[in-house]
Amino acid sequence: MFDDSTEISKTTLVAWKEGDEKAFEEIVNMTMKKAYAIALGLVGNVEDARDLSQEAFMAAHRGREGFDPDRPFFPWFYRILRNRCLNFIRSRSGRGEISMDVLVEKECPRPQPDRALMKKEDSDALWEALFDLSEEHREIIVLRNFHDLTYRELSEALDISEGTVMSRLFYARKALYDILKDRVGSGGGEEVDS
Repeated sequence: MFDDSTEISKTTLVAWKEGDEKAFEEIVNMTMKKAYAIALGLVGNVEDARDLSQEAFMAAHRGREGFDPDRPFFPWFYRILRNRCLNFIRSRSGRGEISMDVLVEKECPRPQPDRALMKKEDSDALWEALFDLSEEHREIIVLRNFHDLTYRELSEALDISEGTVMSRLFYARKALYDILKDRVGSGGGEEVDS
């Protein structure tokens, strides 16, 4: 969730805004896993995600005067992280640089070998389809489906209305479904659940 106001105290945020390095370290320690996971979902490469999330923290630290300690930290920080990631994606010469090796690790029981292979193939197809979406559509799907942000949190993070969130999410899911349907449909007539 984005609303981290209960996790990071206002005292810590004010101290950081005033230049306290220990307060900044506390903020980074509390939010770096979430920042890295989001960057990874947006850029699809482990090393790039690490670099971009670190760069975003440094940019946030340099721009701390613009932060309002009465508001939650992460939606403000997310805009910085997002801009770094999107600029990085735009600067790459081609999509061939995206690594699909390690994207999302969720706890689940170990499946049987043949089911594990099918699951990996499905996962690879999903991630390839995600990176065929527009940046706007990929971003909203990653934030909603992999980071469980609410519509309100998405609205705050993306600086759009909740109605626009719902509309964008609808069209993003439809585009993803269409890509997967075309790929799976051409591979043997299997259907994809929406």
